[in-house]
Amino acid sequence: MIRFILTAALLLSGTPAMSAPAPQVIAHRGASGERPEHTASAYRLAVEQGADFIEPDLVMTRDGQFVVRHENEIGGTTDVADRPEFAARRTAKIIDGQQITGWFTEDFTLAELKTLRARERLPLLRPTNAAHDGQDPILTFDEVVAMARAESARTGRVIGVAPELKHPSYFAGLGLPMEDALVEALQRHDLTGADAAILIQCFEIGALQRLKARIDAPLLQLMSVSGGPADRPDLTYAAMSRPEGLRAIAAYADAVGVETGLILPRDDMARSLPATSLVADAHAAGLRVVVWTFRAENLFLPLEHRHGDAPADHGDLTGYLKAFYALGVDAVFSDFPGTAVAAR
Repeated sequence: MIRFILTAALLLSGTPAMSAPAPQVIAHRGASGERPEHTASAYRLAVEQGADFIEPDLVMTRDGQFVVRHENEIGGTTDVADRPEFAARRTAKIIDGQQITGWFTEDFTLAELKTLRARERLPLLRPTNAAHDGQDPILTFDEVVAMARAESARTGRVIGVAPELKHPSYFAGLGLPMEDALVEALQRHDLTGADAAILIQCFEIGALQRLKARIDAPLLQLMSVSGGPADRPDLTYAAMSRPEGLRAIAAYADAVGVETGLILPRDDMARSLPATSLVADAHAAGLRVVVWTFRAENLFLPLEHRHGDAPADHGDLTGYLKAFYALGVDAVFSDFPGTAVAAR
């Protein structure tokens, strides 16, 4: 059996092997700029484009299984709204303090979700992706791990998996503790060791701390420009990104996954400002730095890297990536992993 050891070791090692490409490229929900996200099509394309990791976001079913979706609300990423047998399950819920209306994975069994088909989440921005609607089923975490192993065997290089636990406090309140299910899955796949090619992410703190006590697999604390962890209303991500906050993170995590604006902020005109000290501060705390999310569309790029005014047109993603590579980041999440691989 193929052991997933090389890629995670390279990402988390302070002295990566000379032959290792750096920084590492994590395919954000697969090659989601070119295929509907979280589908087998998106993951396989990402591997073909040279990604080192593929990323599945994990939410839970009513019967306690992990499925791979950006959110537990699936009205915008599947054909559930067109399925009359599930019409009555449309409802409103409060998740992390926000009211959301739609269809939720926790109201379905895995067998029911397997009857649905994936759709492009941003069809107006990515109409060519929408041409692939209806072709792929919803995947389980086990299926993504199996795919990574099969692609590793096929390509002769290790493909890691970077799962993100979505809303663990919310799911715990439903009697669906995500950490228990994840540890069980990792044990089943022999992915609990410090050298396993897996990188477990979460925006919340408690879930990562509890995992730290149970497994040795690499952990990554996610942080955005605004807000703070849903399970720690006393903290903000801004405070966590300061030197003392980073040192606290290093007690339970191996890496931080930060939004681009925490490293290269933007002014009121969306132009990039000078870099912050976050990369150096995180490295000083013993943390690796992973940056999210690099997308090619003008809508997501700073002003100086846009081409034209149309939000969906592609700008200079290569130049934007190289600006971060020059700052010494250790890995990037990208919807366009092929561009990220070529840029490095």
